[in-house]
Amino acid sequence: MGSTTITAKDVQELRQRTGAGMMDCKKALEETGGDVDKAVEHLRKKGIAKAEKRAGRTASEGQIVALVSDDAKTGALVEVNSETDFVARNEEFGALARAVATQVFGSDSFDGVVTIAAEGELMKQPWHKDATKTVEEAVKEASGRTGENVVVRRYARLTTDGVIGSYVHHNGRVAVLVDVAGGGGPVAEQLGRSIAEHIAAGVPKVPLGVDRSEIPSEIVDRERRIFEEQARTAGKPEAMIGKIVDGQVNKFYQENTLLDQPWVRDDSKSIRQLVAEASKESGATLTVRRFARFQMGEE
Repeated sequence: MGSTTITAKDVQELRQRTGAGMMDCKKALEETGGDVDKAVEHLRKKGIAKAEKRAGRTASEGQIVALVSDDAKTGALVEVNSETDFVARNEEFGALARAVATQVFGSDSFDGVVTIAAEGELMKQPWHKDATKTVEEAVKEASGRTGENVVVRRYARLTTDGVIGSYVHHNGRVAVLVDVAGGGGPVAEQLGRSIAEHIAAGVPKVPLGVDRSEIPSEIVDRERRIFEEQARTAGKPEAMIGKIVDGQVNKFYQENTLLDQPWVRDDSKSIRQLVAEASKESGATLTVRRFARFQMGEE
């Protein structure tokens, strides 16, 4: 994109991502040659934008369905979108979303998360309710019946030798699966449920990873650059900036790393402590291996 053409669409995207005013967004885009990502960083360095919003960037309705096996060894998560809430609440749409979740649950060759369903194998599979059609064809038929664009957005299937914990928010718009490795039984299952509920709440932030090693270095480097610029702008002595920035990076880790986060139900203990307590109680070394969190309309 040429540095001179700043489109209204770019300005709108930047406003949605940062919450900054229109003129600030236009100016930031002009100064960064129309690069939206650089403009986000520019606004944050100036203190005009708070932390980038990660939710609510695509308007969509639908349902998120979670399924977990009776032995808690397998879990499936599916987001199916519709255009309106009216269709999302329709019984036929609900039945389709549950049927797609059942399809994912039964796909025993797959383990992991597919963030764009169209790029995974699922849509090409024979539909478990009628093998003469594919999953994609079954979804298209549902689209035709509802008169709306019905789309399978993303899906996950996690298997474990431990337990899969799950939580679906009562409005069906947020759901989480958590893989707790190292042991089974009621204590491990309760730990999985508690952590899934915590991740669903997204407090203080939706975690970027289980531990610090999972947080991409480019994200940490970007935050460090922003903290440095803010400290200089605030007139902090150069000799102090390194220490200040280290403190802020540490706080960033605490807010964005699952194990470092304060537990949403009792902020006097971290998720790491919660896991340690459950390990002691169960007599097994329990660990959080991974998680999948889907929120309706979130990028």
